[in-house]
Amino acid sequence: EGEGQVVILGGEPGIGKSRLGQALRERVEREANPCAQYHCSPYHTNSALYPFIRQLELAAGFGRDDSEPTKLEKLEATVDEAAGEVSAVAPLLARMLSIDTGDRYGSLDVPRRKAKQLTLEALINHIVTPVNGQAAVIIFEDAHWVDPTSQEVLDQLTTRIADQRLLLLITHRPEYDPGWSALGHLTALMLTRLGRREAAAMVTGTATGRPLAPAVRDEIVARADGVPLFVEELTRTVIESDILQGTDDGDAPGRSISELSIPSTLRGSLMARLDRLGTAKTVAQIGACIGREFSHELVAAVSPFGADELDELLVRLTASGLVLRSGVPPEAVYVFRHALVQNAAYDSVLRRNRQKLHAAIAATLEEKFASVAELEPDTIAGHFFKGGDWAKALAYYRQAAESATRA
Repeated sequence: EGEGQVVILGGEPGIGKSRLGQALRERVEREANPCAQYHCSPYHTNSALYPFIRQLELAAGFGRDDSEPTKLEKLEATVDEAAGEVSAVAPLLARMLSIDTGDRYGSLDVPRRKAKQLTLEALINHIVTPVNGQAAVIIFEDAHWVDPTSQEVLDQLTTRIADQRLLLLITHRPEYDPGWSALGHLTALMLTRLGRREAAAMVTGTATGRPLAPAVRDEIVARADGVPLFVEELTRTVIESDILQGTDDGDAPGRSISELSIPSTLRGSLMARLDRLGTAKTVAQIGACIGREFSHELVAAVSPFGADELDELLVRLTASGLVLRSGVPPEAVYVFRHALVQNAAYDSVLRRNRQKLHAAIAATLEEKFASVAELEPDTIAGHFFKGGDWAKALAYYRQAAESATRA
């Protein structure tokens, strides 16, 4: 009805923020309303406008081998669908995406600060203009990792949507404080841990028909301590393990509940599930070294597996539910279901192997992924640093710093 709303949804890791955002998105899309999703990353806290650049690239459908003219045409089509002011918006967004516009729009001969202001205004106008006048939802995840320039966009965006048909949902951990308490159209929610009854119901739902003895269920509830992700993962760990084998009622014969090998921490539960993946665990470890999100193409370039074997291992990995897939190989992109899953997979890599993986990832990005080197030099710098090549890391960090000062 033209009364925009902002909801900031906070809580500790694993408490269900992303899951609620996913459920909201699924409902909105079922109702055929637009929903744009932006993700912050701990690897890009100093990459100016990273979540907005990434989402624009996805919305425009950029391919790694697209030429500059092709990217510009795709960007113009995306702008035209939303705002329709191509000549005013496209050149500014193209500059943000480091796309060469040639002589198409002439040169933007204004001071750097003015250019930044115009770019942010163009970006915000593009975001708040609804497609075909529809009400829309914007989900901005993990704001505790937001870069300073993206925070500027959020500060302006929260004010602008007050008279728009928009709902802005921002998820964050407790340490994030945007200072918007005075906004009349803002609702702040903090998620708390589940009670015993809620946790028990979640155990039953996650078990999906597998019988669990009350003692086993109660032990899961006690160890999970009300954290939804831990409840879910611990239940799956129990279901997938041999703890319940040989029984019809879900209890282990001749053993007390204290003797059951139920992990006592979320990390232990995730580690147990990774261990049961067999060789697919290696793919998860490679993906974890790349980041929360990794492409099929990059994994294939640095993994020791042949194409057919890698495809089978990735199928096994996604079937486990620890990693989600979008698209079809070899264009597929994989995302760890939660940052804590990625952390567990990363921590399971031996330090010397981790360094080799980072070095291989950095070299592959430098040689075969020119767009990453141009748009995300800090990403390559991080891999070179963790891979032990400090000279190249320094060169890319310098490039990232220069890029940040231009933003």
